Amino acid sequence: MTEAARTTVDKDQVEWFSKMAAEWWSPTGKFRPLHKFNPVRLSYIRERICQNFDRDPKAHRPLEGLRILDIGCGGGLLSEPVARMGATVIGADPSEKNIGIASAHAKESGVPVDYRAVTAEDLAAAGETFDVVLNMEVVEHVADVNLFLTTCAGMVRPGGLMFMATINRTLKARALAIFAAENVLRWLPRGTHQYEKLVRPEEIERPLEASGLHIIHRTGVFFNPLQDRWNLSPDMDVNYMLLAKREA
Repeated sequence: MTEAARTTVDKDQVEWFSKMAAEWWSPTGKFRPLHKFNPVRLSYIRERICQNFDRDPKAHRPLEGLRILDIGCGGGLLSEPVARMGATVIGADPSEKNIGIASAHAKESGVPVDYRAVTAEDLAAAGETFDVVLNMEVVEHVADVNLFLTTCAGMVRPGGLMFMATINRTLKARALAIFAAENVLRWLPRGTHQYEKLVRPEEIERPLEASGLHIIHRTGVFFNPLQDRWNLSPDMDVNYMLLAKREA
C-alpha cells in the first residue's frame, strides 16, 4: 500500500460505533462502562496535566489556556469535562453520527467544544498542534496502529503530553475484557473488541519513542466490583494507561 493510500480509519469500526451513537450519553446504555471509567481517567488526566504545566489541580479551571485534542472522541464523554476545566478542546472523530451527537449535547450543556468529523491524518495535514493529545480507548479500533500513533505524536507540541488508554493483548484481557465483559456481564455489546486488535504497551511505546515522545508514566486500571468503580493499579495485564511527553 502506498503512503498516500494509507489510513488510520477502520470503516467497519466506524460503522459499528455509528450505529450506537444515540446511546453515548446514556449512563445505563451501551456505553455504561465508559461512564463508569470517566472519573478515574479524568482524575489521572487532570493530575498529570497540572503536574506537567505547573498548574493547581484544585483550581476551578486548571487547564485554562491549554489546547487539547480528544482524538476518537465519540459522543464527547471526555471532551466536555475537559473543556469545563478551562481547556480549548478539539474533539475529532471520523463518524459523522458521533460528532452530531457530541455537538448537540455540548450545545445543550453550554460547553464550548470544537467538534470535527475528521481523522488524525486530516488534522496533521492541516498543521494542527496541541499541548495535550488525549488518545483514550481508540488505538484498538484503528486500521493502522503505527500510522495512527506517529500521526498523533507529530501533533504534540514541545513540552506537551499524549495520554494513551487501551486494553492489553493478553489471555487475561481476552478472558476479562472480552469474554466476561461482553458475554457474561453484558457490559458491552458482543463484538465491541476483537482480541487480535488489542495492543500491547511495547507496541505503543516503540512508535512513540521513534516519534520523539518519551514514556514518563505507566499504570494499570481495574474495576473493583465491591466499590463499583475503576481504580489505578500496578497490574497492566488488562486495562492500562500510558503517558508520553515531548521534551521542550
